[in-house]
Amino acid sequence: MRLVFLSILTFAVLGGTLSTTSAQSVKLIDATSNHYLWLPAGTYHVKRSLAARFAVPPGCQRVAVEPGSFGHWLRYLPLLPAGTAVHLHDGKLKDPQTVHAAVLHIDVGTRDLQQCADAVIRLRGEYEFSRKPDQVHFHLTSGHDIRFADWYSGQGFRVSGDEVLPASKTVEKPTHAVFRRYLDQIFTYAGTLSLARELTPVSLANVQPGDVFIRGGSPGHAVLVLDVAEHLTTGQRYVLLAQSYMPAQQIHVLRNTESLGGAWFAIQPDNARFATPEWVFRREELRRF
Repeated sequence: MRLVFLSILTFAVLGGTLSTTSAQSVKLIDATSNHYLWLPAGTYHVKRSLAARFAVPPGCQRVAVEPGSFGHWLRYLPLLPAGTAVHLHDGKLKDPQTVHAAVLHIDVGTRDLQQCADAVIRLRGEYEFSRKPDQVHFHLTSGHDIRFADWYSGQGFRVSGDEVLPASKTVEKPTHAVFRRYLDQIFTYAGTLSLARELTPVSLANVQPGDVFIRGGSPGHAVLVLDVAEHLTTGQRYVLLAQSYMPAQQIHVLRNTESLGGAWFAIQPDNARFATPEWVFRREELRRF
């Protein structure tokens, strides 16, 4: 596989001002294949990715991630054009429109399913599907582990009251369309409680791309860490975050409403709370796949 390098001259909103970053070489994903399989073939372009849109805060660099890792995959997620509004699953506008800095170029579906934990499941599932589809699996709130390989092979399930029962289904090929229907069934019966149980607690000071701020419960919430930057002198870390919410809505990069429109959030490991525009987490609520 051929890895390519690109000098990107980007403009990004930092602290409420539009600033130019210096040209920098960034190591890109394999240019010969599509790692974002919901996109039509040939439509992905790295210049419309998260890494190209959002320059790091002054004096910072992005933390190192392994090529092929979840964090590397997240760093180059495709975005819709700057200024795109966030829409709900039914096409209506999200209220408010003031909490997002960008919108991911990924569908939300037409049903009220892809909410907060589901958005994390969607992105993690898409990453795993792009690598090894038969390794994709998620737990339902009941605790049942539903493997995609079993599901497309004809081993479905049905829910009766509080019971999850085996149910045969049509045997299918592991295409992306079949995978997308599998995810909708997972979204229906999984949530913050089940996802939190699947993840491992990690220290806020060691936050990495792909980590998840999550509170399991009803209500609960989940926010995904898309990228991490670190100040070269002080070691101060900053994160880019993404969420969906209720009702189901397009996954969006969060705006730091306390930094005059910037998208990077400073990590303060000694603080008891970590605030995002629509939820405040406890510092011990950071977890990792």
